[in-house]
Order: sequence, then C-alpha cells, then structure tokens
Amino acid sequence: MKRRHLLQLMCGVPAAAVLAACGKRKPSTAALKSDARVLAIGDSLTFGYGASPDASWPVKLGEITGWQIENAGVNGDTSAGALQRLPSLLAAGSYDAILIGIGGNDMLRGVSASATRDNIAALVKEAREHTPHVALLATPAPDAMRAFVGSLSDAPFYEEVAKSGQALLVANVYSSVLSDASLRSDRIHANAQGYAKVAQLLADQFKAAGWR
Repeated sequence: MKRRHLLQLMCGVPAAAVLAACGKRKPSTAALKSDARVLAIGDSLTFGYGASPDASWPVKLGEITGWQIENAGVNGDTSAGALQRLPSLLAAGSYDAILIGIGGNDMLRGVSASATRDNIAALVKEAREHTPHVALLATPAPDAMRAFVGSLSDAPFYEEVAKSGQALLVANVYSSVLSDASLRSDRIHANAQGYAKVAQLLADQFKAAGWR
C-alpha cells in the first residue's frame, strides 16, 4: 500500500494535511495575558543574590514582559525547602504561571540526585494543579573546572522531570550566564548584568514557547 493511502486510512484526513501538521509544533498552552500574575520560586539565583533587589531576574523579566512577578526566591533554599513553601504561596494567591528554579544548593550539599529529582517533580506536579503554565529552569551541575573554562551544563535530571511533569523546560539559561565570568558576582551567582541577561534569555524562550 502506498504511504499516501496509509496516512489517509490512519488519520482520516488528506495525507498532505498530516505531513504539514507534522512539521509544526503548536504551543502546549495559550499565551499569557500581558499583565499576568507570575510566581517565581527558587533559591539565591531567583532572589538575585549578588545584585540589588531591583536587579533580580524576576524584576527584569517583569519589565520586559509586563507580567506581575512575585519573587519567592530564598537564599540557600533547597528543593525540599521550596516544596514546603509552595503550598502556602499558592494558598495566598492565584497565579497565571509558575516558574521553578531550584536544585543548585541540593547539588552543592551532596543531596542525592534521586531525592532532588523527586522533590522537583513534586513541585512541578503541585504547580501544574494550580496552572498549566509551569516552567522549570534548569540549574547547572557544580563543576569548578567547567566553570573556569566557561562550559557549564545543566544537570540532566531537569529535562527528565520537565518531560514527565509536562512542564516547559528552560534550558541553558543559568548555565550560559554563569559560564561567563563577566556576568558573575562570585563563583555561583550572577551580577546585575548577568541577571539582566537571564531575564532576556527567559523572555526569548517564553516567546518561542508561545507564552507571550
């Protein structure tokens, strides 16, 4: 049987339409409204450690997008800590989107990858019950040598968690910024210029995903 006829039988639509659809990837969620309420939960990178409060990436992302972003970043927080904090944050307000950036301190403190992965998966699950717009910001695996040569890479479990939890994976943002010494305030934190770069890269990825 010819491939064209097989496609028609399988899908009940003309083969040309099937092939055209295969080449287009539609956003999984609708675009956020211009003044959407957004929760950013995370650690010191979300808080903006190393720069003034008005230079954090949630503030800068809000300036770019118009979104009203609540910065729930806590210095030194872990995936377990964020998981404890999330329910009260969600109970206190209604959010159109939730951005999760956590796990770096787990890796620095030697928490097992499986425990960190399970906590982040639980964060994503709870966030998805609140809104379909959930993004997971991948954090680079600590590696002094790779940081020195400017080639940090995301810890692999973020991709797994995002895929299984149906969250938007935001990859290579923290990694690319923290690989550039001119964008860091210390070994593991960005400076004001670095957080502005994070915000722009996030805005670009959200636009590509159809969020804006």
